Amino acid sequence: MEEHSLTCTICLDCFKYPVTLPCGHTFCKACISKHWDQVERVGPPNTSFNCPICKETFSPRPTLNRNVALSVLTEVATNSVAERAAGAACGMDRVEDGFEELCARHQKPLIFYCRKDCMCVCCVCSVKECKDHDKVLMSEERTNREEGLKKKGVEIGKRVEDTERSILALSENIAEAKVSLQQTSQWASAKFSQLLKVLMEKQELTQSFLEQQQASTVAQAETRLSDLQEKLEQLKELQEQISNLCGLPDFQLIQNSRLVEVPQVGLVPVEVSVNLQEKLNPVTDVLSRISKLVCEDLDKAVYAVVSHTKEGSPQDKRPMLAVVPSPATPPYPAGKEGLIQYRCSLSFDPRTANAHLKVSQNNQRAEHLITGPLAVQADEVRFDHTWQVLCLEKFSHGRHYWELEVSKPWAYVGVTYPDIPRKEKGKTSMLGMNALSWSLHLNERQLTAWHGSHGEPVMSDLQLNKRPLRIGILLDYEEGTLAYYGENQVRLHAFHCVFSHELYPACWIGEGVSVTLCPV
Repeated sequence: MEEHSLTCTICLDCFKYPVTLPCGHTFCKACISKHWDQVERVGPPNTSFNCPICKETFSPRPTLNRNVALSVLTEVATNSVAERAAGAACGMDRVEDGFEELCARHQKPLIFYCRKDCMCVCCVCSVKECKDHDKVLMSEERTNREEGLKKKGVEIGKRVEDTERSILALSENIAEAKVSLQQTSQWASAKFSQLLKVLMEKQELTQSFLEQQQASTVAQAETRLSDLQEKLEQLKELQEQISNLCGLPDFQLIQNSRLVEVPQVGLVPVEVSVNLQEKLNPVTDVLSRISKLVCEDLDKAVYAVVSHTKEGSPQDKRPMLAVVPSPATPPYPAGKEGLIQYRCSLSFDPRTANAHLKVSQNNQRAEHLITGPLAVQADEVRFDHTWQVLCLEKFSHGRHYWELEVSKPWAYVGVTYPDIPRKEKGKTSMLGMNALSWSLHLNERQLTAWHGSHGEPVMSDLQLNKRPLRIGILLDYEEGTLAYYGENQVRLHAFHCVFSHELYPACWIGEGVSVTLCPV
């Protein structure tokens, strides 16, 4: 069959969806429709439609139906042309060294790639099995695959660099961890040595005092004993004299009995009073507290650490908190200029405030009233039994710095997860006394860092007798750092943690104490 008999006289190409007019001539449906649409646009109203070949007119416009037989012939002819082209491609010497992969079924060179079946096919497969599939030359697919491999290579290269950086960072962190652990060990050893030394000194001082008291008390008692013994001898002599008088004649007995008189012997106390109980009460109280701390609390703490290390899984052994002496070098630029860039504005949430706490000054000040609790509405987020209040703001990423003023040192300031107990009684609901919160405790004697009911004294240059106390707090969520700063941006202490939930700034406020959030 000649190919020109299967060609549309309008587009001069093989029929695409051939349709036959009433006059018998055939065109592509799109071609004849486009031709008649143009005639209808430019012609007069009620114009007639004609055949482009025989000029026969039709009115109204005929309905175009597909010529099924001619469609089959066109498809066969198209496949035949494609097969001849594929055969010609098969005969080309595509590989310079003469090696070609052959199709296992047809023993023809594999020159196409079928994207639907995801396999390389020969020219016969492309016409028969993969006729309607999306196919490309193998060289084109190779180019696409090489580009994909290049992109993957670049991505792998980036991951190699990231892994190398992680290895370097981990190595540095291991070195820092060794230094930190060594410092902690030295610090603990120094603390124990210092404690033992102080206990020995105080034991010697107390023992010397007790020996002096013993010598003085015994000496006074022995003096009284000596006086009693002398009086006893005198009484015995008088008793013997009376016995001798009773043996004399009447005249002599009467005359001499007037000379005998009973001596006046004063009452001599026989009790030996120590009178040291009141003097030693402060010492015995301290010794009782130290005994409890050493024999109970310290024993429990050491047992918890040792048992956790022995029994915990490798994942459980990952340090979640390290309460160690504050590093000498701060991780952020020193001075106010280094922290001001992370400054944020906070406000207290009155709904969370305990009934003893009054929130005022546009929620910037919280005061513990000494006059008694306020009449407040019940709220599920309010602290019913703990003198605490949260801020409205919460942080789950980034760096944030804020400052607050405490009227006098009786407060806990820090951050907490939202799940901290709010309706329970007891110390474990306080800020820093559980695993859900971190705090710095300010009292008249010292500063103490608290987390998980474990406290660490903070040594600093902060003058606790200066009022009000201004404290700065820097939270770096990603780095897992919560740092406290005193006057002149002196770093007081830092917690190192792996934070897992959003954090709320919070305060525990003692009686008669107020905490004010400093404005930005």
